[in-house]
Amino acid sequence: MRLKNLSPQDLKPLLLGCRDSALISQIHAVMVSSGLFSSGNSNAQLISSYGRAGDLESAHKLFGKISLRRVDSWNAMIIAYSRNECPVEAVNVYKQMVLEGVKPDSSTFTVALKACTILQDLEEGEEIWEKVVECGYESDVFVGSSVLNLYAKCGKMDKAAIVFEKMQKRDTVCWTTMITGYVQSGKGREVVHLYRRMQKEGMVGDGVVMLGLMQACANIADTKLGLSIHGYMIRRALPMDVNMLTSLVDMYAKNGELELATRVFRKMPYRNTVSWSALISGFAQNGFAANALQLLIEMQVSGFTPDVASLVSALLACSQVGCLKLGRSIHGYVVRKVIMDQVLSTALVDMYAKCGLISCAHALFDHISSKDLICWNTIIACYGIHGHGREALNLFHQMKDKIEPDHATFAALLSALSHSGLVVEGRHWFDVMVNEYNIKPSEKHYACLVDLLSRAGEVEEAKDIIISMEMKPGLAVWVALLSGCHKHKKFLIGELAANRVLELIPENTGTLVLVANFFAAAKMWDKAAAVRKVMKKAGMKKVPGYSAVEVNGRLHAFLMGDTSHPQYEQIIGLLRNLENEMKAMGYVPKTEFVLQNLEEEAKVKVLCYHSERLAIAFGLLNTAPGTRLLITKNLRVCGDCHEVTKFISVIVKREIIVRDVKRFHHFKDGICSCDDYW
Repeated sequence: MRLKNLSPQDLKPLLLGCRDSALISQIHAVMVSSGLFSSGNSNAQLISSYGRAGDLESAHKLFGKISLRRVDSWNAMIIAYSRNECPVEAVNVYKQMVLEGVKPDSSTFTVALKACTILQDLEEGEEIWEKVVECGYESDVFVGSSVLNLYAKCGKMDKAAIVFEKMQKRDTVCWTTMITGYVQSGKGREVVHLYRRMQKEGMVGDGVVMLGLMQACANIADTKLGLSIHGYMIRRALPMDVNMLTSLVDMYAKNGELELATRVFRKMPYRNTVSWSALISGFAQNGFAANALQLLIEMQVSGFTPDVASLVSALLACSQVGCLKLGRSIHGYVVRKVIMDQVLSTALVDMYAKCGLISCAHALFDHISSKDLICWNTIIACYGIHGHGREALNLFHQMKDKIEPDHATFAALLSALSHSGLVVEGRHWFDVMVNEYNIKPSEKHYACLVDLLSRAGEVEEAKDIIISMEMKPGLAVWVALLSGCHKHKKFLIGELAANRVLELIPENTGTLVLVANFFAAAKMWDKAAAVRKVMKKAGMKKVPGYSAVEVNGRLHAFLMGDTSHPQYEQIIGLLRNLENEMKAMGYVPKTEFVLQNLEEEAKVKVLCYHSERLAIAFGLLNTAPGTRLLITKNLRVCGDCHEVTKFISVIVKREIIVRDVKRFHHFKDGICSCDDYW
């Protein structure tokens, strides 16, 4: 192309689509020689063209030669830096512009605020916003969207909301920015509220809004709204890409709708690693560990490499069911294939501890070079559930010299002290938390303190603490008191706690079972029957007790009274032989733990078929002598089974670990690690 043959009027349009810096330089030279350069907005056009071509050096050189720079030239230079991912330079040019007394316009403010957002420079951004107001552009929808985005990306949704409410005009971008900001801040209810307002104002949400809504429904457990949005998108034939479908899987899975989550997942035309992780996490978090682990295997067979999220979920599943062999396999995979980070390290510590190997968990913890707060909280909590309150306290002392403890640290510590009966220490550290660390006690902290006192039989003191609470005591606090009263047969205060629990209308079946069992233990048969009637009317069923044991890398689960197992006759035969030996050693069945109005002989028979005994017998039959057994139980171990397991550990000369819903019990040589305190 011969530029000299083109008319001056043809040169300017040629700049608009040009991305070749050399050609732009030639056009620039012709414009200078023809005198066209000195007319109109040629400077701004050339700077913009150099910027589009990525030639910032030429753009800045030209910008520096302009003797009288108009706002369009300033904007062209700021946009050139912004387009080429140079936000610091963009902000600096803006600041120079203001210093030279040139009044910015809407474009200036929009691009400068975008640069501050990229830099996460809230202070500079707010100074620009003050200038926006001063120059009268606060009602400009583009500038408004930019400052909303700045506040949202910096996590200042309260400030974003103030600006949003003052805006005279809002476009879809403004609404979308607010919704996305609330999602990122974890404020799901605000997302839903804003979407309702958006609908009333006649605004139609795009795919980004729908995605944000779906993520909000997952976080606030609003399955009904999630189903509604899903249906809306199907009816409107709105496109659903892999991100949207993954969010649907995540929403259904987190809310326990695992069948729907699986259905959406299986129909996805394309899945990515995040899709697999969402479903694996859903099954793991809802207690379906076997399904989660099967999905992890299927994920790898399908050619996907597990990411950190899916590995952590798989480790969580191993932790839940005590699947040590697979947990170790995942550990080996992580060492070989994945860069170990804080999240994976902490998940491995938790897995080993939950599979009964607290010493392995601590050894791994010691090898973590940079321990964060969550890691410390995890190891303290792990020692707590193993009943090692002193060790948990020692770890806390080590921690507080290195990192500031938070509310979760004290919850873990108080729980650990409770499991070990360290009442004096528990009172002390609760006071330290409040008075020295200025942490306002939450209901969880009060529940831990009440549990600590109630376990130790100090139910009067526990009741007084509940009465003195600044907040209204919630279900967890009253349940902690009721459990202690049940254990220590403090029926008067226990009846008060039971009534308070019922007033709060618990939806958890286990809580109502506790109330019914308390009334039964207190021989208040009418009240126990009334609670069970309420459960029956509401369609609530008592969660069946089951126990699992890992043998040769495979989990075997047993329900209470389960007769379906192929080795049932051998299991019962072994239990009868063990019972005869135990009776010869002085064992007397504790039939008071059968909270049913049955004859004494029937109660003894019921005790014999408890799920943990079936799991122990199966483990003994199918492992070599001396092998350590780990039994995982979904309910609390009863007092009679606790006594029986001590006898069995002597007879078979093995260590038997029982992990119930509250803690670990390590049985060896007729002694339990809990010292009969649980």
